[in-house]
Amino acid sequence: MTTVYLNGQYLPQDQALISPLDRGFTYGDGVYEMIRAYHGKIFLLAEHFARLASSCAKMRIGAHLTPLEAVSERLLRENGLTGDALIYVQITRGTAPRSHVFPPADTKPTVFAMAWAFTKNPAFDGPGAIAILEPDVRWSRCDIKVTSLVPNSMAAQRAKELGAHEGLFVRDGVVQEGSLSNFFAVFDGEVRTAPLSNYILPGITRAVVLDLCREHGIPYRETPVFATELADADELFLTSTPYDVVSIDCLDGRTLPAERPVTRRLAQLFRAVVERECA
Repeated sequence: MTTVYLNGQYLPQDQALISPLDRGFTYGDGVYEMIRAYHGKIFLLAEHFARLASSCAKMRIGAHLTPLEAVSERLLRENGLTGDALIYVQITRGTAPRSHVFPPADTKPTVFAMAWAFTKNPAFDGPGAIAILEPDVRWSRCDIKVTSLVPNSMAAQRAKELGAHEGLFVRDGVVQEGSLSNFFAVFDGEVRTAPLSNYILPGITRAVVLDLCREHGIPYRETPVFATELADADELFLTSTPYDVVSIDCLDGRTLPAERPVTRRLAQLFRAVVERECA
């Protein structure tokens, strides 16, 4: 039986209950983090919890996060997850009478975490992902990893219905990011990706890829990538905790060149980091 964590207790999943007045349920008033484990070992835990702390601070949710680092490790053990896995941590503002304003400062946040075995889509290690462009109708604080993901879910569903894996959000002509990934383009050997702003999530895998570019002399720029430029791109790829580094094989019906040397090299370099950190 799957074991989860809820407010200081480890429980069977079907016994983990919250109030219908929890603000995560009534308002989507919460934040979350998705963490990857490889070979049963957690990858970049400190970086993920730094982002979770940032999300809590921006949302003014006062949660004490330090004990949760141990929770992630224990959930892997409790559920016998010795291979690749995902760990999900969610913190809401807690249970309170329904009101748009924040509840009293002493309201305890609701803290939930779970873990499960994960297998990456085999297409991502083969031809790559199929993507479509989507108008970006999200709110303007996409830098906060909030639980309110309706626009992302709608984009992901539309992509699925069109036989694609990912929807890429376009705002004011700029490709910002995917519904659950960061977006990169390669032009004449140079890697480009949207700069950090309130319109994109500061991805953990994104940061590793940019570090690898610096370390290995791969030209890169954090600069807007316009949708009108994509027809001239040599390579397109995505990064995220579930995806790692994934080539885009087809965008809006256009198949990209089969040779993707920059993406392939970055994927190999990223995997080397994983193996070093999670050996």
